[in-house]
Amino acid sequence: MTQTYAKIIGTGSFVPNEPITNDMLVERLAKNGIETSDQWIQERTGICQRYWANEGQTASSMGEIAARNAMEMAGISADEIDLVVVATSTGDMLFPSTACLLQSKIGAKKAAAFDVQAACSGFIYALTTANAMIQSGQVKTALVVGAEVISRLLDWNDRTTCVLFGDGAGAVILRASDEPGVLSCRIHSDGDLSHILHSKGVIYNGAIKGEPFIGMDGQAVFKNAVTLLGDVALEVLEDAQLPVEKLDWFIPHQANIRIIQAAAKRLNVPVEKVIVSVNEHGNTSAASVPLALDKAVRDGRIQRGQTMLLQGVGGGFTWGAALIQY
Repeated sequence: MTQTYAKIIGTGSFVPNEPITNDMLVERLAKNGIETSDQWIQERTGICQRYWANEGQTASSMGEIAARNAMEMAGISADEIDLVVVATSTGDMLFPSTACLLQSKIGAKKAAAFDVQAACSGFIYALTTANAMIQSGQVKTALVVGAEVISRLLDWNDRTTCVLFGDGAGAVILRASDEPGVLSCRIHSDGDLSHILHSKGVIYNGAIKGEPFIGMDGQAVFKNAVTLLGDVALEVLEDAQLPVEKLDWFIPHQANIRIIQAAAKRLNVPVEKVIVSVNEHGNTSAASVPLALDKAVRDGRIQRGQTMLLQGVGGGFTWGAALIQY
């Protein structure tokens, strides 16, 4: 019996408005009495700029553009899509899901639609879910989107978090194929670490209860991220029986250049095989991996037949990896 794979047949992305440079952010923070500099931000994060949505832009509206770009590359119409999975922590509303709103925007009337909330690991979680549904035969074509307006969760008096994050969306189209595609996926979580990265605000009787901004223990996040990303990378490589030397591209979550460099070093992946976009986009949470993927596909670095390791790590604490033959 022929094995069914989920094959990436299209990628797309979108970032809103004009870039916000470090110097622009420094000027904004100075008005709040917060001191920082372009040099300080770059040295600690690798970020040079980021993009922020305006009031009228949402996860679904940005996701729509990324999805349409992916559909155009794949050469498919909306009525061919059987499943829409959106990874987001900053959905348009409590319900219905952002995926349902996106389904309506693109006209994918035949598709089931739901959201996945795994913070910065969300895209890997969503990809793993769609891959399983394709392999089981339940769907043939899936749209997987990571979309975030994370800027709306930023505390402008907290220099350690507000310089890190940006908004955007990335998408892939997966289709059932007898050619190798997604080779292995692994996702994990540890709720005991929920205190190191969180946003605790909830709606209660029509008002926000709790702290609605991002809170983070940076040192704990760094330590756990590097360890867990290395562990899950080895899991998927071993599962697919692929030596790390045979890996063509490494696309980790774009959180911080130091985490990216440490994760690559632990795996002995040379710098020229690491896709980095954090300098341009900042940390876009669930959108970061598909944004980086689409950038590298469209600039010609990633070629058909090459293997790539995608990774996510974020609040929950959650982490995961997907090994893919493009």
